[in-house]
Amino acid sequence: MMFPLVLELAADRIPVAVTCRVRGFSKQAFFAWRRNPVSQRDWDDAHLINAAIDIHGDEPGFGYRFIADEIEAEAGIAASERRVWRLCSQLTALTEIPQFCSLKFPTPGRFRT
Repeated sequence: MMFPLVLELAADRIPVAVTCRVRGFSKQAFFAWRRNPVSQRDWDDAHLINAAIDIHGDEPGFGYRFIADEIEAEAGIAASERRVWRLCSQLTALTEIPQFCSLKFPTPGRFRT
């Protein structure tokens, strides 16, 4: 994120307007971030990730569908399977299959030359 950089440069007496103009965003966006640096969605995602890691630690063999069901049952957090999949795919700790395995097989419909 570029906003902490603007904050550091402002501490060094570089005007916020100049830094924002150079970085390519508005001053209003910076001040909105400064007022509330963590959005509610990021906060909810962090809680969801913590619950997913706890559930995955109990049953490491199950995938995101099981985790989504258990999150709703145990933690009481309502989240769709798609959202749990997105968060789990960002965390390589929640997978038992190494990421490089998918590179061994060609994409369907494509041929290697």
